Amino acid sequence: MRQYQDLLRHILDTGTRHEDRTGVGTISTFGYQTRFNLHDGFPIVTTKRVPFRWVAEELFWFLSGSTDEADLRARGVDIWQEWATEEQTARFDREEGDLGPVYGYLWRSFGGDYPRMNGVDQIARLIKEIETNPNSRRLIVTGWNPETCDNVALPPCHTLFQFKVEKPHAASDQRSKVKDQRSTLHCQLYQRSADAFLGVPFNISSYALLTHLVAHVCGLQAGDLIHTFGDLHIYSNHLEQVEELLSREPLPLPTLEFENAGRLEGLDGLLNFKFENVKLNNYQSHGKIAAPVAV
Repeated sequence: MRQYQDLLRHILDTGTRHEDRTGVGTISTFGYQTRFNLHDGFPIVTTKRVPFRWVAEELFWFLSGSTDEADLRARGVDIWQEWATEEQTARFDREEGDLGPVYGYLWRSFGGDYPRMNGVDQIARLIKEIETNPNSRRLIVTGWNPETCDNVALPPCHTLFQFKVEKPHAASDQRSKVKDQRSTLHCQLYQRSADAFLGVPFNISSYALLTHLVAHVCGLQAGDLIHTFGDLHIYSNHLEQVEELLSREPLPLPTLEFENAGRLEGLDGLLNFKFENVKLNNYQSHGKIAAPVAV
Protein backbone atom coordinates (compact mmCIF):
# COMPACT_ATOMS: atom_id res chain seq x y z
CA MET A 1 0.00 0.00 0.00
CA ARG A 2 2.70 2.45 -0.94
CA GLN A 3 -0.01 4.23 -2.92
CA TYR A 4 -1.53 5.32 0.39
CA GLN A 5 1.76 6.68 1.69
CA ASP A 6 2.26 8.50 -1.63
CA LEU A 7 -1.20 10.04 -1.20
CA LEU A 8 -0.36 11.34 2.28
CA ARG A 9 2.96 12.76 1.11
CA HIS A 10 1.23 14.47 -1.82
CA ILE A 11 -1.06 16.31 0.60
CA LEU A 12 1.84 17.34 2.85
CA ASP A 13 3.95 18.44 -0.13
CA THR A 14 1.31 20.31 -2.17
CA GLY A 15 -1.57 21.07 0.18
CA THR A 16 -2.54 24.41 1.67
CA ARG A 17 -4.20 25.25 4.96
CA HIS A 18 -7.99 25.60 4.93
CA GLU A 19 -10.71 26.26 7.43
CA ASP A 20 -13.59 23.76 7.31
CA ARG A 21 -17.11 23.24 8.64
CA THR A 22 -15.84 21.25 11.67
CA GLY A 23 -13.65 24.11 12.91
CA VAL A 24 -10.60 21.84 13.15
CA GLY A 25 -8.82 23.03 10.01
CA THR A 26 -7.05 20.99 7.35
CA ILE A 27 -4.18 20.76 4.95
CA SER A 28 -6.03 20.23 1.70
CA THR A 29 -5.32 19.54 -1.95
CA PHE A 30 -7.83 19.32 -4.80
CA GLY A 31 -7.75 16.62 -7.44
CA TYR A 32 -5.78 13.40 -7.05
CA GLN A 33 -6.05 9.85 -8.36
CA THR A 34 -4.63 6.52 -7.29
CA ARG A 35 -5.06 3.00 -8.69
CA PHE A 36 -4.99 -0.50 -7.24
CA ASN A 37 -4.70 -3.69 -9.27
CA LEU A 38 -6.83 -6.12 -7.26
CA HIS A 39 -4.82 -9.06 -8.63
CA ASP A 40 -1.85 -7.79 -6.62
CA GLY A 41 -3.58 -8.45 -3.30
CA PHE A 42 -6.41 -6.89 -1.33
CA PRO A 43 -5.73 -3.15 -0.82
CA ILE A 44 -5.87 -2.55 2.90
CA VAL A 45 -3.50 -0.24 4.78
CA THR A 46 -0.77 -2.18 6.57
CA THR A 47 1.05 0.73 8.23
CA LYS A 48 -1.73 0.87 10.81
CA ARG A 49 -4.41 -1.63 11.74
CA VAL A 50 -7.66 -1.25 9.81
CA PRO A 51 -10.65 -3.14 11.28
CA PHE A 52 -11.69 -5.09 8.18
CA ARG A 53 -14.84 -6.48 9.78
CA TRP A 54 -16.07 -2.91 10.32
CA VAL A 55 -15.35 -2.10 6.68
CA ALA A 56 -17.34 -5.13 5.53
CA GLU A 57 -20.27 -4.67 7.91
CA GLU A 58 -20.63 -1.00 6.95
CA LEU A 59 -20.72 -1.97 3.26
CA PHE A 60 -23.33 -4.67 3.88
CA TRP A 61 -25.35 -2.08 5.82
CA PHE A 62 -25.20 0.32 2.85
CA LEU A 63 -26.29 -2.44 0.47
CA SER A 64 -29.22 -3.33 2.72
CA GLY A 65 -30.68 0.15 2.21
CA SER A 66 -30.79 0.88 5.94
CA THR A 67 -30.14 4.36 7.30
CA ASP A 68 -30.84 3.40 10.91
CA GLU A 69 -27.60 3.71 12.85
CA ALA A 70 -28.88 1.15 15.36
CA ASP A 71 -28.82 -1.49 12.60
CA LEU A 72 -25.12 -0.88 12.08
CA ARG A 73 -24.37 -0.73 15.81
CA ALA A 74 -26.12 -4.10 16.19
CA ARG A 75 -23.36 -5.45 13.95
CA GLY A 76 -20.83 -4.16 16.48
CA VAL A 77 -19.83 -1.08 14.47
CA ASP A 78 -20.25 2.41 15.97
CA ILE A 79 -18.49 4.61 13.38
CA TRP A 80 -21.69 6.51 12.50
CA GLN A 81 -22.73 7.18 16.09
CA GLU A 82 -21.57 10.83 16.18
CA TRP A 83 -24.02 11.76 13.40
CA ALA A 84 -26.92 9.78 14.87
CA THR A 85 -27.26 11.52 18.25
CA GLU A 86 -30.52 13.14 19.27
CA GLU A 87 -28.86 16.54 18.93
CA GLN A 88 -27.85 15.83 15.32
CA THR A 89 -31.05 14.18 14.10
CA ALA A 90 -33.33 16.74 15.80
CA ARG A 91 -31.93 19.37 13.43
CA PHE A 92 -33.86 17.58 10.67
CA ASP A 93 -36.94 16.60 12.72
CA ARG A 94 -35.92 12.95 12.81
CA GLU A 95 -35.70 10.48 15.65
CA GLU A 96 -32.38 9.63 17.26
CA GLY A 97 -30.52 7.12 15.12
CA ASP A 98 -32.32 8.06 11.89
CA LEU A 99 -29.53 9.35 9.64
CA GLY A 100 -31.86 10.40 6.84
CA PRO A 101 -31.28 9.79 3.12
CA VAL A 102 -27.61 8.82 3.22
CA TYR A 103 -25.80 6.01 1.38
CA GLY A 104 -28.16 3.08 1.92
CA TYR A 105 -31.23 5.01 0.87
CA LEU A 106 -29.57 6.73 -2.08
CA TRP A 107 -28.16 3.45 -3.40
CA ARG A 108 -31.43 1.53 -3.03
CA SER A 109 -34.14 4.21 -3.42
CA PHE A 110 -32.69 7.26 -5.16
CA GLY A 111 -35.19 10.10 -5.55
CA GLY A 112 -37.77 8.44 -3.33
CA ASP A 113 -39.95 10.01 -0.65
CA TYR A 114 -37.82 9.29 2.40
CA PRO A 115 -38.26 7.09 4.36
CA ARG A 116 -40.50 5.29 1.84
CA MET A 117 -38.44 2.99 -0.39
CA ASN A 118 -40.17 4.12 -3.56
CA GLY A 119 -37.24 5.50 -5.54
CA VAL A 120 -34.80 3.96 -8.00
CA ASP A 121 -32.95 0.88 -6.76
CA GLN A 122 -29.58 1.73 -8.28
CA ILE A 123 -27.93 -1.48 -7.08
CA ALA A 124 -30.61 -3.63 -8.74
CA ARG A 125 -30.26 -1.60 -11.93
CA LEU A 126 -26.46 -1.92 -11.84
CA ILE A 127 -26.50 -5.71 -11.52
CA LYS A 128 -29.14 -6.07 -14.26
CA GLU A 129 -27.12 -3.88 -16.64
CA ILE A 130 -23.89 -5.80 -15.99
CA GLU A 131 -25.68 -9.08 -16.66
CA THR A 132 -27.63 -7.98 -19.73
CA ASN A 133 -25.61 -5.14 -21.24
CA PRO A 134 -21.99 -5.48 -20.08
CA ASN A 135 -20.73 -3.04 -22.73
CA SER A 136 -22.78 -0.24 -21.18
CA ARG A 137 -21.05 2.97 -20.21
CA ARG A 138 -23.87 3.66 -17.76
CA LEU A 139 -22.88 1.26 -14.98
CA ILE A 140 -23.10 4.09 -12.47
CA VAL A 141 -24.38 4.49 -8.92
CA THR A 142 -24.64 8.01 -7.55
CA GLY A 143 -24.74 8.99 -3.90
CA TRP A 144 -25.30 12.71 -4.43
CA ASN A 145 -28.82 14.10 -4.55
CA PRO A 146 -28.88 17.94 -4.49
CA GLU A 147 -32.50 17.83 -3.29
CA THR A 148 -31.58 16.06 -0.05
CA CYS A 149 -27.86 16.68 0.58
CA ASP A 150 -28.59 19.56 2.98
CA ASN A 151 -31.14 17.53 4.94
CA VAL A 152 -28.63 15.21 6.63
CA ALA A 153 -25.81 15.78 9.10
CA LEU A 154 -23.24 14.12 6.84
CA PRO A 155 -24.07 13.92 3.12
CA PRO A 156 -22.19 11.26 1.17
CA CYS A 157 -18.47 11.86 0.76
CA HIS A 158 -17.96 9.09 -1.79
CA THR A 159 -20.47 10.38 -4.27
CA LEU A 160 -20.33 8.31 -7.45
CA PHE A 161 -18.91 5.03 -8.66
CA GLN A 162 -18.79 3.53 -12.12
CA PHE A 163 -18.01 0.01 -13.28
CA LYS A 164 -16.56 -1.15 -16.57
CA VAL A 165 -16.62 -4.72 -17.89
CA GLU A 166 -13.55 -5.56 -19.96
CA LYS A 167 -13.37 -8.66 -22.12
CA PRO A 168 -10.22 -10.82 -21.89
CA HIS A 169 -7.35 -9.83 -24.14
CA ALA A 170 -3.67 -10.64 -24.31
CA ALA A 171 -2.48 -7.28 -22.97
CA SER A 172 -4.53 -7.50 -19.77
CA ASP A 173 -3.54 -11.13 -19.21
CA GLN A 174 0.11 -10.17 -19.48
CA ARG A 175 -0.30 -7.17 -17.18
CA SER A 176 -2.12 -9.10 -14.47
CA LYS A 177 -0.16 -12.34 -14.91
CA VAL A 178 -3.44 -14.14 -14.26
CA LYS A 179 -4.71 -16.67 -16.80
CA ASP A 180 -8.42 -16.22 -16.24
CA GLN A 181 -10.70 -16.12 -19.26
CA ARG A 182 -13.56 -14.42 -17.46
CA SER A 183 -14.24 -10.79 -18.26
CA THR A 184 -12.80 -8.29 -15.80
CA LEU A 185 -14.71 -5.77 -13.71
CA HIS A 186 -13.08 -2.40 -13.00
CA CYS A 187 -14.43 0.24 -10.62
CA GLN A 188 -13.76 3.97 -10.45
CA LEU A 189 -14.86 5.94 -7.40
CA TYR A 190 -15.22 9.71 -7.23
CA GLN A 191 -14.97 11.09 -3.70
CA ARG A 192 -15.88 14.75 -3.20
CA SER A 193 -14.35 14.99 0.28
CA ALA A 194 -11.80 12.69 1.87
CA ASP A 195 -10.39 12.55 5.39
CA ALA A 196 -7.06 11.07 4.37
CA PHE A 197 -6.05 9.58 7.72
CA LEU A 198 -9.29 8.15 9.09
CA GLY A 199 -11.67 7.86 6.17
CA VAL A 200 -9.60 6.99 3.11
CA PRO A 201 -8.27 3.63 4.42
CA PHE A 202 -11.90 2.57 4.98
CA ASN A 203 -12.96 3.86 1.57
CA ILE A 204 -10.21 2.04 -0.32
CA SER A 205 -10.96 -1.32 1.28
CA SER A 206 -14.73 -0.83 1.10
CA TYR A 207 -14.78 -0.23 -2.64
CA ALA A 208 -12.23 -2.97 -3.26
CA LEU A 209 -14.57 -5.34 -1.41
CA LEU A 210 -17.58 -4.02 -3.33
CA THR A 211 -15.75 -4.63 -6.63
CA HIS A 212 -14.93 -8.19 -5.59
CA LEU A 213 -18.53 -8.80 -4.48
CA VAL A 214 -20.10 -7.48 -7.67
CA ALA A 215 -17.57 -9.38 -9.79
CA HIS A 216 -18.36 -12.60 -7.91
CA VAL A 217 -22.15 -12.42 -8.22
CA CYS A 218 -21.85 -11.52 -11.93
CA GLY A 219 -19.34 -14.23 -12.81
CA LEU A 220 -16.48 -11.82 -13.46
CA GLN A 221 -12.99 -11.31 -12.06
CA ALA A 222 -12.07 -8.16 -10.14
CA GLY A 223 -9.68 -5.86 -11.98
CA ASP A 224 -8.63 -2.33 -11.04
CA LEU A 225 -9.96 0.05 -8.41
CA ILE A 226 -9.38 3.66 -9.43
CA HIS A 227 -9.89 6.18 -6.64
CA THR A 228 -10.40 9.80 -7.75
CA PHE A 229 -10.56 12.61 -5.21
CA GLY A 230 -11.95 16.13 -5.07
CA ASP A 231 -11.01 17.75 -1.74
CA LEU A 232 -8.39 15.47 -0.20
CA HIS A 233 -7.27 16.60 3.23
CA ILE A 234 -5.46 15.86 6.47
CA TYR A 235 -7.00 17.37 9.59
CA SER A 236 -4.62 19.56 11.56
CA ASN A 237 -5.00 17.32 14.62
CA HIS A 238 -3.92 14.26 12.61
CA LEU A 239 -0.50 15.51 11.53
CA GLU A 240 1.47 13.68 14.23
CA GLN A 241 -0.38 10.47 13.44
CA VAL A 242 0.38 10.86 9.73
CA GLU A 243 4.09 11.31 10.45
CA GLU A 244 4.09 8.20 12.62
CA LEU A 245 2.39 6.20 9.87
CA LEU A 246 4.84 7.45 7.23
CA SER A 247 7.75 6.28 9.35
CA ARG A 248 6.52 2.68 9.09
CA GLU A 249 7.36 0.25 6.29
CA PRO A 250 4.38 -1.22 4.38
CA LEU A 251 3.86 -4.97 4.71
CA PRO A 252 2.73 -7.49 2.06
CA LEU A 253 -0.93 -7.30 1.10
CA PRO A 254 -3.38 -10.01 2.16
CA THR A 255 -5.70 -11.88 -0.19
CA LEU A 256 -9.48 -12.00 -0.22
CA GLU A 257 -11.41 -15.25 -0.28
CA PHE A 258 -15.14 -15.98 -0.31
CA GLU A 259 -16.37 -18.97 1.69
CA ASN A 260 -19.64 -20.84 1.04
CA ALA A 261 -20.50 -18.21 -1.59
CA GLY A 262 -20.93 -20.48 -4.60
CA ARG A 263 -24.69 -19.93 -4.80
CA LEU A 264 -24.56 -16.21 -4.11
CA GLU A 265 -25.34 -14.95 -7.59
CA GLY A 266 -27.01 -11.89 -9.05
CA LEU A 267 -28.75 -9.22 -6.99
CA ASP A 268 -30.08 -11.66 -4.38
CA GLY A 269 -26.61 -13.07 -3.94
CA LEU A 270 -25.08 -9.64 -3.45
CA LEU A 271 -27.68 -8.67 -0.85
CA ASN A 272 -27.31 -11.97 1.00
CA PHE A 273 -23.55 -11.77 1.48
CA LYS A 274 -22.54 -11.77 5.14
CA PHE A 275 -19.26 -11.27 6.89
CA GLU A 276 -19.10 -15.03 7.45
CA ASN A 277 -18.71 -15.41 3.66
CA VAL A 278 -15.66 -13.14 3.55
CA LYS A 279 -12.16 -14.13 4.60
CA LEU A 280 -9.10 -11.89 4.54
CA ASN A 281 -6.06 -14.15 4.47
CA ASN A 282 -2.69 -13.19 5.98
CA TYR A 283 -3.47 -9.61 6.93
CA GLN A 284 -0.37 -8.29 8.71
CA SER A 285 -0.15 -4.73 9.94
CA HIS A 286 1.59 -2.36 12.28
CA GLY A 287 -0.38 -1.31 15.36
CA LYS A 288 -3.40 0.95 15.57
CA ILE A 289 -2.88 4.72 15.53
CA ALA A 290 -5.71 6.54 17.30
CA ALA A 291 -6.99 9.90 16.03
CA PRO A 292 -10.05 12.04 16.83
CA VAL A 293 -12.99 12.23 14.42
CA ALA A 294 -13.98 15.69 13.20
CA VAL A 295 -17.80 15.94 13.35
